[in-house]
Amino acid sequence: MFTKFFKNYTYSKVGDSKSALVSYRPVGSFSSSCYDDLADFGYKKNVIVYRCVQLISRALASVEWTLKDGDETVQEHDILKLMNKPNAKQYKTTFIEEAVSYLLLSGNCYITVKRNERGDPKSLYLLRPDRISIIPGNYEFPLAYQYQIGNKKHLFEVNQKTGECDILHIKLFNPLDDWYGMSPIEAAMGSINQHNSIAQQNTSFLQNGGRPSGALMYKSSIDPQKRDELKDNLRNLYEGGRNAGKILLLEGNFEWKEMGLSPKDLDFISGKELAAKEIALAFGVPNILVGSMSSATFANYKEARYNFWEETLIPLLNIVTGEFSSWLQMIFKTNLQLWYDLDSISALTNKREIEWRKINNADFLTQNEKREAFGYTPLDETK
Repeated sequence: MFTKFFKNYTYSKVGDSKSALVSYRPVGSFSSSCYDDLADFGYKKNVIVYRCVQLISRALASVEWTLKDGDETVQEHDILKLMNKPNAKQYKTTFIEEAVSYLLLSGNCYITVKRNERGDPKSLYLLRPDRISIIPGNYEFPLAYQYQIGNKKHLFEVNQKTGECDILHIKLFNPLDDWYGMSPIEAAMGSINQHNSIAQQNTSFLQNGGRPSGALMYKSSIDPQKRDELKDNLRNLYEGGRNAGKILLLEGNFEWKEMGLSPKDLDFISGKELAAKEIALAFGVPNILVGSMSSATFANYKEARYNFWEETLIPLLNIVTGEFSSWLQMIFKTNLQLWYDLDSISALTNKREIEWRKINNADFLTQNEKREAFGYTPLDETK
């Protein structure tokens, strides 16, 4: 299900272009069929992927955003109103959580703006990645984005001089494609398949009463029809968890030989844990945060949360916030910059306390220099 990559091509025309422009769509990432596989087998049916996506998306949605005019913080603006209430159905937290989830599941996130009668931005909506086709341009910008639901299509053209468009496309790095991003699920799909297979094998084992199967041995030949009937009768009478513990009664020349499992065959837990660690590694999530209890202490958990923010969340937050800010500057025709507030991140509190203590204990700094380092205005030393 994860082996179909880079095979399909669609053809579209933009504007008055006389020649057909190729919009190649890597099937492995962005066709509806494979996106369904990524979301179903990689997210809905794998608890580790689900937990990783949930941790990252909800953590980023909890961060407070600020609007800057140079070094000054802007308290009121239409950008802040739009971000706090993107559309009639969503607030900021649910909107950002869904946007980051799409980004992690497909490697791509598409946001569109709806304008009022005057052409001013009115609301923001998320578009499912598998419904978007990119029509490449000859230079750094695509010619257009095509959104399709069933037979209905809508074309979002891109200004080839400025890159301005009513679609914001945030993507993760893809070494084999110039236009579409790559999902962490694609890198972890081998481990995901292994993790799912082990879980399915364990389920089948438990449904069989938690015991291995066996062999029914007959000392002479038996009619093929009777053999099939015997197999069906044994399966109905003794197979499955509901029949666990029943006594097997044999007559004639039959002998039952139970097939044991070696310790190596029974080593499901270590194999499943290894697959879980590899999946978490692809998402940049510490093992302890996805349920690995091998070294679970409060100190380790606290340190894991801090490293999670420093090594995974803040770099991803820089990508999302930077792309969002540049796009909002274009559609609002402003130089104001959208950014995030580090002080709103509780996991970094300990780091801030250490930095503040170092600055406060620095004898070579004046009081105003310390205030400036903390973000406060200097005192008037003439008074």
